[in-house]
Amino acid sequence: MKLLSLLLPLSMGMYFHMPPGHKKCIKEEIHKDVVVTGEFEAKESPGHRVDLKVTDSKDHILYQKENAETGKFAFTTDDQDLFEVCFTSVRLGGFSQDPKSHEIKLVIKKGVEAKSYDEQAKTEKLKPLEVELRRLEDLSESIVNDFQYMKTREEQMRDTNESTNSRVLYFSIFSMCCLIGLASWQVLYLRKFFQSKKLID
Repeated sequence: MKLLSLLLPLSMGMYFHMPPGHKKCIKEEIHKDVVVTGEFEAKESPGHRVDLKVTDSKDHILYQKENAETGKFAFTTDDQDLFEVCFTSVRLGGFSQDPKSHEIKLVIKKGVEAKSYDEQAKTEKLKPLEVELRRLEDLSESIVNDFQYMKTREEQMRDTNESTNSRVLYFSIFSMCCLIGLASWQVLYLRKFFQSKKLID
C-alpha cells in the first residue's frame, strides 16, 4: 500500500471541460534530471480550436502546438522548476451561436513511469524478468532521491525557522530596549519640566 502511494504521484491523468475562448493551465513542480512525457487529446468546438503550450517558470517554451487535437510531448528537466501546461481556446473565423465546451484529456508521466522499458528490452535484449528488475531498480533510485530531496528541504526549512526565530528574538530585545529608553527619557523630561515650573522639588 505504501509503495502504491509513492507510485501515484509519478503519473497524473485528468479529464476536464474548457469553455470556448478560455484558458486553463496545470502547474507542477518537478525535480532536476527527470524525464516527463505527456499525452493529450482535445476536441474542437464549432468556431474554436485548442492550442497547447508547455513552459517553465522562465517562460522557455518546451513544447507548443496549434490546433492540438491529439499528440504527445516529452522533455527532460535541466533543473528543479515549476512547469506549466496550458490549453487555450482560440476563436476562428465565423460565428457560432452555441459553441460547446472543449473536452480535454491529459496524461502526464514522469520519472520511472515515463521511461520506455520495452525499447530498452529490445535494444539490450533483456528478458521480462530483467526488465522488471530494471524498472524496480529505477523506482528504488527515484524513491531514494525523493527522500533525499525531502530531507534537504526539511533542513532548509529548519534553517529558515531558526534564522527567523533568532531575528524575532533580536528584534524583540531591540524593541524592549527602545521602549525602556523612551520611557526613561519621558520620566526625566517630565521631572525636569515640573521642576522648572516649581510643581515638584
